[in-house]
Amino acid sequence: MLASGSAHKLAEFRRVFDGSHVSLTSPLDLGCQCDVAETGETFAENARLKAVAYARACRRWTLADDSGLEIDALNGAPGVRSSRFAGPTATDDDRNARLLELLYEIPDVRRTARYRCAVAVADPQGAIAFQTEATVEGAIGHAPRGDGGFGYDPLFVVGPGDTTMAELPGVAKDVISHRGQGGRAARVFLERVMRGRQP
Repeated sequence: MLASGSAHKLAEFRRVFDGSHVSLTSPLDLGCQCDVAETGETFAENARLKAVAYARACRRWTLADDSGLEIDALNGAPGVRSSRFAGPTATDDDRNARLLELLYEIPDVRRTARYRCAVAVADPQGAIAFQTEATVEGAIGHAPRGDGGFGYDPLFVVGPGDTTMAELPGVAKDVISHRGQGGRAARVFLERVMRGRQP
């Protein structure tokens, strides 16, 4: 089970697990709700909090991630507050607009950034069985571009060209993205675990 109610995250992780004998479901599909306060000071701490809480509530192997954007010119912000950076009710557009305001006079050479993702897997009793972290380096553009992805993807420029994450097809994004990397590592672990559980 993916410890998230986000349809965007579920779609991304399901692409990563495509072709696997391990399938991902959501808490909504199971009728199992869980409210987790993300009080950790790191992505890894928050991923563990979510994995443990959802696993105990739903009694399933649970994959959780916590991810966000770190901008060097902002001393690593928004970091673990990425989803709350522009306020608790802000939309993706609000958060992107706020970043552009803060970086308005910052030259390209100082607009370096990275996406970071921490993944944790808990067993049905809530014990952490696997953890990993992944990053993808990039830079912050000057205007949103692309209609794919979500979050800060329209501003996050990757690769040798000038392509934003939101301009990449989903499968191409998964190859390089922080969540794709973390998800593939979790897939390898879970496939090994589930093979061992098969008669």
